[in-house]
Amino acid sequence: MGKMPNWADAVLVPVISLLLAAILSALVILAIGEDPLAALQLMVKGALGSSYGWGYTLYYTTNFIFTGLAVAVAFHARLFNIGGEGQAMLGGLGVALACLYIPWPHWALALVGATATAALLGAAWTLLPAYLQARRGSHIVITTIMFNFIASALLNYLLVNVMRPKGSMDPATAKFAEATHLPTLHDMLAPLGIAFSKSAPANISLVIAVLACGAVWVLIWRTRLGYEIRAFGHSEPAAHYAGINATRITVATMLISGGLAGMMAINTTMGEAERLVLNSVEGAGFIGIAVALMGRSHPAGVLLAALLFGFLYQGGAELALWTNIPRELIVVIQALVILFTGALDNMVRMPLERLFTPRKPSIKKG
Repeated sequence: MGKMPNWADAVLVPVISLLLAAILSALVILAIGEDPLAALQLMVKGALGSSYGWGYTLYYTTNFIFTGLAVAVAFHARLFNIGGEGQAMLGGLGVALACLYIPWPHWALALVGATATAALLGAAWTLLPAYLQARRGSHIVITTIMFNFIASALLNYLLVNVMRPKGSMDPATAKFAEATHLPTLHDMLAPLGIAFSKSAPANISLVIAVLACGAVWVLIWRTRLGYEIRAFGHSEPAAHYAGINATRITVATMLISGGLAGMMAINTTMGEAERLVLNSVEGAGFIGIAVALMGRSHPAGVLLAALLFGFLYQGGAELALWTNIPRELIVVIQALVILFTGALDNMVRMPLERLFTPRKPSIKKG
């Protein structure tokens, strides 16, 4: 079977997958007696119809960019990093340590320090799974998902027994110092004369996420390490024959992946909550898998897919708030998008490949 054009792979496959997910979602909404068109209008209005809605959409988008990039980098080496949840939790711990125990004079310096510690702890959480995969043959999917539970238990212990302020019943750290508070989009756009909601949580970490997309593109397609990662992902025996060390590439790729996942915490912990709380990741590590799949592991695709899932999260919240559609059904709709863009990708891809493959003319005998 032939290969379809790149534009069809990048555009047609995800668009058709989204349309199929939308049609099935509409049927589900019809089945419970609601109007799918009215539901779509409410989602669009709630997510994109105001600066408040945009603020939350971009806030979720920022989370999904970081976790999507983390999964995408690992995918290029044919590694399945399913531990973004735990790595982001440890990233939050890194942010808290930097913001609580270092007296930063300005938010910009605090941002640099917190980003570094978040990336460091997120990367460190992948080191043992990467080593076990490279040297002991332990599958990276199993070890990284187990490390999610270990990270959750560790964070729960620290917040309840070590980092919780005296007299507080809330399993969370104290508020970070005001000097570490990040500027929101309202603060950033006000000098330009652009009005934006003060209560929206989107902040300057969105800019960091977009820059991370550019950095990942440079890494994967413009550096020697990126070439080795892609070569290793295409064929491990061929990469070994070319002198590429499998252990080094596996560990380096997972460290970069974990660091990107950990950096998500600058948005949730430093930017929005301004303290470390339980459950701040809220499933973003797993959504990153769908974002990377839908974005074809390309930074530009990850950015667009993250925006789509940001829209679904915020629009779904508005739908659950203002209609009789239960919150659980919103999760079902999001799951349908993940199903068609991920697990059922070949259902769309294979017919398109046949469509774009020229048929060989039959040769008649006689």
